[in-house]
Amino acid sequence: MQLEAIYHRSKQGWSYAYDQETVHIRIRTKKNDVTAVDLIAVDKYAFERMTEYVPMRKFTSDALFDYWEAAYKPPFRRLRYAFRFVDDQEQWYLTERGFRKELSKEYFESFEYPYLNKVDIFEPPAWVKEAVFYQIFPERFANGDASNDPENVLPWGGEPTPTNFFGGDLEGVIQHLDHLNELGINAIYFTPVFEATTNHKYDTRDYMKVDPQFGSNEKLKELVEACHARGIRVLLDAVFNHAGKTFPPFVDVLEKGEESAYKDWFYVREYPLRVEEGIPTYETFAFEPIMPKLNTEQPEVKEYLLEAARYWIEEIGIDGWRLDVANEVDHQFWREFRQVVKKANPEAYILGEIWHDSMAWLQGDQFDAVMNYPFTDAVNDFFAKQLGDAAEFASAIGTQLANYPQQATEAAFNLLDSHDTPRLLTLCDGDKRRMKLTSLFQFTHPGVPCIYYGDEVGLAGKGDPDCRRCMEWDVEKQDRELFEFYRNLIALRRDHEAMRSVNIRFLQAESDSRVLLYERWSESGERFLIAINASSESTTIRVGEQFDGKVWKTKLSSDATIAHVGDAMTIQLEAYGFAVLKQTN
Repeated sequence: MQLEAIYHRSKQGWSYAYDQETVHIRIRTKKNDVTAVDLIAVDKYAFERMTEYVPMRKFTSDALFDYWEAAYKPPFRRLRYAFRFVDDQEQWYLTERGFRKELSKEYFESFEYPYLNKVDIFEPPAWVKEAVFYQIFPERFANGDASNDPENVLPWGGEPTPTNFFGGDLEGVIQHLDHLNELGINAIYFTPVFEATTNHKYDTRDYMKVDPQFGSNEKLKELVEACHARGIRVLLDAVFNHAGKTFPPFVDVLEKGEESAYKDWFYVREYPLRVEEGIPTYETFAFEPIMPKLNTEQPEVKEYLLEAARYWIEEIGIDGWRLDVANEVDHQFWREFRQVVKKANPEAYILGEIWHDSMAWLQGDQFDAVMNYPFTDAVNDFFAKQLGDAAEFASAIGTQLANYPQQATEAAFNLLDSHDTPRLLTLCDGDKRRMKLTSLFQFTHPGVPCIYYGDEVGLAGKGDPDCRRCMEWDVEKQDRELFEFYRNLIALRRDHEAMRSVNIRFLQAESDSRVLLYERWSESGERFLIAINASSESTTIRVGEQFDGKVWKTKLSSDATIAHVGDAMTIQLEAYGFAVLKQTN
């Protein structure tokens, strides 16, 4: 037994409260090294007489490790615990003080979850687990009101550049809510709508005002109410890391230098403010002179931004915030931000833009979720870009599932493309078969899927600014077959609890293969098999013996033939084919 591969520590993602009664305990072992793991649970004040051995389940694996989990309900909301490991030849015990051949009776050797305090429980909003998001870049979605067009507006559908405008606005969104309802969307994420100079609006001038090119505060409230009437939640983009060059406090510092009353609102290295060899003398987002970084430790800055966070939730009725460049803002600001937002609406969704491991922000005191770019990269690499094999892909997914508490996985924002990346169809080299496989995995994986506007009708585009093309509203130019595929995917997720659960297991994901077979199930007994052939050659999958004799119904498929011979089942898939099967007995 490889003891050096075993890892556990109290708190974070290794021992955490899942709800008001349940603690999840996790531990890591070398892959395929241990036959069984038991959690030894005791009450710390009844160490001798309240001991339980709880079998742990292997809930995921990656290339190097197996990850085990037990959900335990401490009778008195407090827990001390140890582990027992068993293989074919030996067994070991692990306490906080190390490995033992015999379980120590010493009270202080055990790991401890001291008390299950309600206020410490990480609880993302329940509605998020049911959500399917749709991201809208307002300037390019629909022009519903020509009266608010900028002076240099171009005809709809032209080539996007970093600086041009096509007149998209909030009224345009209102006029096309039927499209979202038909698709099955029940949540929208808008990129910034506040007053700014650019087409993307990430250079805020006024955090309390909708940009006049998009409409007004009243128009936004009308949009939010129209969405709510249709069962659609609304998420706005908060750019609190930095402001814009026309932000009045920044203009004041530009004009008055060190004499400005707002000089502490920003991080200034040298006056006067200027740009030398492409580097501003003040801190910015990246090196963008028009995006000065805000000092979120400064009390007046904090008060201004937190008031904006409160206002749009309480007065306009939005359902949460997506937080731009969230990892460059101090943690204490986000802790106070969460308190303000949750006081305004306990069910508000707080989503951080972080492109890397995010455990520091997902402990219940800051964000409900992050944009799951590690998921994005793994899925797009395997399906869209045709990189790696099935074993490597399953390993990457296993690592991600092990990284975060279950509730973080349930609320994770799983996107495939956005205004910051090439579009999915372009990543797939225009191959809609590969695009479908990529989206199929997205919708049959734990977490919250998001569709970037236009993907559902075949909109293509390279990186920024080409990924920000105008939405195609001419039905004759839309790919309606692709739209129907997405509509069916959303319905599959909406109608089946198993597709919204965290339960996933790879049954076939081999080296030098691009074929996947995995199962999804719910605690109520609903069960699915998903077979995917991510290769350019046809293949036949022999379903394992544990599924022989079961009756399966095809729920969604492409180029698939299901055959039953006696109690066995085979799934024949053409190139880039798939099959989603539901157990019916």
